[in-house]
Amino acid sequence: MAVDHDRLFKELIQAFFEEFILLFFPEMYEYIDFQHLSFLSEELFTDVTAGEKYRVDLLVETKLKGEDGLIIVHIENQSYVQPSFPERMFIYFSRLFEKYRTNIVPIAVFSYDAIRDEPSSFTLQLPFGSILHFRFFTIKLRKQNWRNYIRIDNPITAALLSKMGYTESERIELKKQFLRMLVRLELDEAKQRLLMAFLKHM
Repeated sequence: MAVDHDRLFKELIQAFFEEFILLFFPEMYEYIDFQHLSFLSEELFTDVTAGEKYRVDLLVETKLKGEDGLIIVHIENQSYVQPSFPERMFIYFSRLFEKYRTNIVPIAVFSYDAIRDEPSSFTLQLPFGSILHFRFFTIKLRKQNWRNYIRIDNPITAALLSKMGYTESERIELKKQFLRMLVRLELDEAKQRLLMAFLKHM
């Protein structure tokens, strides 16, 4: 399921990046120039110490309104619990900054079923002072109440309703609200199929 969801999530953001930022980061939305968008090729990083390879989920090159310099938005979908995840986000950030030498905006989307607190920072601290405090933006889907989103007609909302917090008794009602939103959005057939694929993973 994790592999399928990761693929679907990537397709979703590629189709609706502007809507994603608008829904979850309205303040950020006001600054980004969505006329300039480019999805970059995947980055593969090797952790020499652990002997593992990690693939960055999604990189979007864009600009801030009224500015010439580029920024890179890094979106990482985390579909399972991983205690070392904040450290991995920092490693991604440092590798991306080393390569692109520009502002990196790191965003983590926690989409697993467990309801838990997740850190939004990675810190290196010694008794005599702080060495590093790295922060990243987070979205914790299971901690979002789906009822707070059903009147927000946004394809990202429709797709991610099934990953938000709901009880078993609310499952049927959630599906009904999803279908109603899908009708209101009036998307083309391909985009409708993409959103329907998320509902099948409930």
